[in-house]
Amino acid sequence: MAYRLLIVEDDPGIAEAVRAQAELWELEARCAQDFRRVLDDFLAFQPHIVLLDVRLPFFDGYHWCREIRKVSQVPILFLSSASDGMNMVMAMNLGADDFLAKPFDQSVLTAKLQAMLRRSYDYAAAPPLLEHRGAALDVGGQVLRYQGEGLPLTKNECRILLCLLENKGKVVSREKLMQRLWETDAFVDENTLTVNVGRLRRKLDAAGLEGFIMTKVGVGYGIEA
Repeated sequence: MAYRLLIVEDDPGIAEAVRAQAELWELEARCAQDFRRVLDDFLAFQPHIVLLDVRLPFFDGYHWCREIRKVSQVPILFLSSASDGMNMVMAMNLGADDFLAKPFDQSVLTAKLQAMLRRSYDYAAAPPLLEHRGAALDVGGQVLRYQGEGLPLTKNECRILLCLLENKGKVVSREKLMQRLWETDAFVDENTLTVNVGRLRRKLDAAGLEGFIMTKVGVGYGIEA
């Protein structure tokens, strides 16, 4: 199966270069054309992954990230200029899975996209349900089920919970979590893990699962047995 990549980038040179490179990776890639109707392109193309620039005409990437997250948990990789800096924290809080600063090397982009596709769609060996405090993680559905409700999770949030539940009663180091999420220790900003864990905790707290994830300062995270 050829994975589909939607490229939302208003610089035609960058967009076309990524599209051409994606074909070499055996990805089916499409560039968004109307930046007023990005969601229409998304719904029509049904991509497996989205490359989304922060700075776009009409509406910025944060807007389109919010709109996509209303209908899908597809992995989203943000592109940002160096000057966007801390705005990437906001991007992660809105549901982005990772980001890459411009200018970037095509090999780095390749590594990120391939790792995101692997971790997003290779769940065959994972157990279907893991439980704790009455909450059950449905890995295939990417949902935490609790008190009759389903709490949707992003790909990263699901993998964090899966790793912690598999090691219940133990502290999982930040390094192990980053390796589990990104499958490599290259090209990873440690702050990205912090943002993902923080976002997941807020979701759990709002669902009535306060204190579900514990922190051992300077070491990592865990779920008490």
